[in-house]
Amino acid sequence: MEGSSDRAEVRFGKIDDIKSRVAAAIDASRRYLFSIQDREEGYWCGELGADTTLVSDYILLHRLLGTEDPVRTRKCATEILNRQNPDGGWPIYNDGPSNISACVKAYFALKMAGYSADHPQLQKARERILALGGVTAVNTFTKIYLCFLGQYDYDAVPAIPPEIVLFPKWFWFNIYEISSWSRAILVPLSIAYAKKPFKKIPAEQGIDELFVGGRTRTQLRLHWADKLVSWRNFFLVLDRLVHLLEQIHVRPLRSLALKVAEKWMLERMEMSDGLGAIYPGIMNSIIALRCLGYSLDDPQVIRAMDEFEKLGIEEENTFRMQPCMSPIWDTAYAVFALAESGVAANDPRLVRPCEWMLRKQVTRKGDWCVKNRKAAPAGWYFEFNNEFYPDVDDSAQVLLALSRVKTSNESYHDKSTRRALDWILSMQCKNGGWASFDKNNDRMVFQNIPFADHNAMLDPPTVDITGRVLECLASYGYSLKDQPVRRAVEFIKREQAVDGSWFGRWGVNYIYGTMQVLRGLEAVGVDYHETFVLQAVEWLRMMQNPDGGWGETCDSYDDANTKGVGPSTPSQTAWAVMGLLAANDTRNDSLQHGIAYLLKTQRRDGSWDESLYTGTGFPRVFYLMYYMYRQYFPLLALTTYAKVSSQ
Repeated sequence: MEGSSDRAEVRFGKIDDIKSRVAAAIDASRRYLFSIQDREEGYWCGELGADTTLVSDYILLHRLLGTEDPVRTRKCATEILNRQNPDGGWPIYNDGPSNISACVKAYFALKMAGYSADHPQLQKARERILALGGVTAVNTFTKIYLCFLGQYDYDAVPAIPPEIVLFPKWFWFNIYEISSWSRAILVPLSIAYAKKPFKKIPAEQGIDELFVGGRTRTQLRLHWADKLVSWRNFFLVLDRLVHLLEQIHVRPLRSLALKVAEKWMLERMEMSDGLGAIYPGIMNSIIALRCLGYSLDDPQVIRAMDEFEKLGIEEENTFRMQPCMSPIWDTAYAVFALAESGVAANDPRLVRPCEWMLRKQVTRKGDWCVKNRKAAPAGWYFEFNNEFYPDVDDSAQVLLALSRVKTSNESYHDKSTRRALDWILSMQCKNGGWASFDKNNDRMVFQNIPFADHNAMLDPPTVDITGRVLECLASYGYSLKDQPVRRAVEFIKREQAVDGSWFGRWGVNYIYGTMQVLRGLEAVGVDYHETFVLQAVEWLRMMQNPDGGWGETCDSYDDANTKGVGPSTPSQTAWAVMGLLAANDTRNDSLQHGIAYLLKTQRRDGSWDESLYTGTGFPRVFYLMYYMYRQYFPLLALTTYAKVSSQ
């Protein structure tokens, strides 16, 4: 369905005509969502897009293992070349600037795929890489991967000793003081660091030409901070000490540490789509298993490889990798949006996915219980299987979906939701907010650890998750009279930016954070006349584009001057519309223009399209394109508008 490009027609047209067009758009969107629903179990799972680093690492892993498929490698190379920036580099999000780690990985992968250094696209890439600082400017994980194939020196990378798994839980630093995803990445990587795997590659496939001034004359180690007494220098001193002990082979606990790390890793590979159910955790676990002596035909390696390969999407000429899969998240949001749009609570098309999600509820304790010992397991995870790592965000959204649907076993449904609510409440952090996977995981000093340059070492409370939790709690009868809600609102107020917006940790960026907060505040009964609410609404209005939509690029994580600025997208426009509606801003022209944008950009099959990344993995390091965001968020926005308009 194509809407009119004349925004004024929607704004000033007859009210009945506007309502009919919105109703038609909602109906078309519903039909589209149902058309892509899994026919057997009822779930939804859209593609999860990422940058070329995953494809580059895919080539590297198979080269390291000796399991390359020439046809697949050629398709990976085509995918990488297709996404090269005009300046010769590679971005970490569409239309973004070239990123040094992505550039070096892509260049190296292409050389391993058979491209020579004098290939025109590699020549251009090399110029850009050297301009960005060369190989030494890449992040720690990239450097370690390069070490595997002899392209960097193990002695020059930040140390990740496996002995860190031996630190007791009460100790100032231990693996449970860092984020869950960092654990899944670092524990197997520490095994690889200890074993130092090496595979020789042909000299012509090496990347010595990417070192500014030449590899032998380049300072490979991390530089000291200008301020002598600083946490960075403190941790760098420890890093140098660890390297010294490595060189003189003083590692009395190494054997024990490797056994504990292996046991930790294998336990968390059970009841999961691979370690952490995320790309880097799975890849690193495969490398770690091989380092520990597991053969390629060992059941553990085979299972890990199967989970890794499931993330691939192969087409006729290209091959790309997903960072993970998102069935719980997509299903919970699709069900919620469809139920809100008027689909009956007992409709089988909603009942089946809800009963599928109920079967996925976590029943065993995971890493989260280290700081939350008394709570019973009851949350939900993001992927198909990830029993050790349920998260608050998914759990809250699943509960929102379940609150709108009547499943066949009412008693089981009610008991499951009550347990999940108790678990979410038990995960509230000391400052009143909620984080994703852990409780009170916020010792900011650990961001200075040398191997913490993936910018996601910790999992502190965020306002976007907190806003969703408030909306969830309100659906089950909680309000401002309840202490957890009041504490959360105070946390949100403290986190508000001076201009009225809120930071979005898990969606790009301030538009997302502001929307989530406003929906949560409305749900628990915060008066929309409150000054801090009015400030947020005014900020949203100010960020609207001339075409009636809203957009914000991933640049806003690096440059605050670009917050709320970017080409309009359906998902971000939907977020802004929902934010305005949550604050009862229904009479301003901004809302009408936003609705007009959603109507005119809807396609004939009821779907929307967008090419920009609006999801966040690690701010400034890794971003996501949720292919379903452009579908269920506009539906939810139009539905919310239709309800308000009918009052």
